[in-house]
This record gives sequence, C-alpha cells and structure tokens, in this order.
Amino acid sequence: MNRPWEKLCEQALAEVEATLAAMPAPLRSRAEKLPVLFERRPDPALQADGIAADTLGLFSGAGFVDENEGPLPPQIVLYLQNIWDFAETNGKHFRDEVRTTFLHELGHYLGLDEDDLLARGLE
Repeated sequence: MNRPWEKLCEQALAEVEATLAAMPAPLRSRAEKLPVLFERRPDPALQADGIAADTLGLFSGAGFVDENEGPLPPQIVLYLQNIWDFAETNGKHFRDEVRTTFLHELGHYLGLDEDDLLARGLE
C-alpha cells in the first residue's frame, strides 16, 4: 500500500520537529541548524556510489567538529518511501523509524560511528 508522498512528508516533518523539541537545549540548537531533506529513495548516482537502494537515511558533509572544513555543508536525507516500506506500511512504526533514522544520522553528524549508534539502540 503506497501512502501519498505529501502525507509521508507531513508525518516525517512532524516527527523530526517533535524529536528536536524533546532534545536538551544545547543539542537542539545545534541540530536545528542541520538541514533535513526528504526523498523517496536514493537516486541512481548514489546507488552507483555504493549506497544501497533500501537505505533509510544518509548523513553527508562534514561532521560537527569539522563542519567548516568540508566542501559541502552537512545535511541529513531521510528516504521516506524506504522507511514506509521498512515499517511495513504501519503509521506508528513509520513515525518511530523516522525518529530512529533521524537520530542515527544526527549521531553521525556528531561524530558517532556505527558501533556507538548500535550501543545507543540507533541501528
């Protein structure tokens, strides 16, 4: 079952905003400056670069520590159609996975690696 794109974006934005609002003020002020984009799935160019077609999210750019040194500004992309499919078209699971994926990618921005994120339940 496909959900209309506008509805997925609306629900994802609400979840990202709620997640940001629940953060401690110092972290929230930093995280709010990081652009979060919504796309359906990774495009063919990203897939050719090794990003799996079913990837849920992606952080790109320089991390927080090196933010001013990278050639591209940091950003998070959430692949909403992939998250919807992963959540087996369940609205609550979708929102939960948007939150988890957003926090996972934010963790990369803050310098955490996959093991650090796994230890925090953000796999």
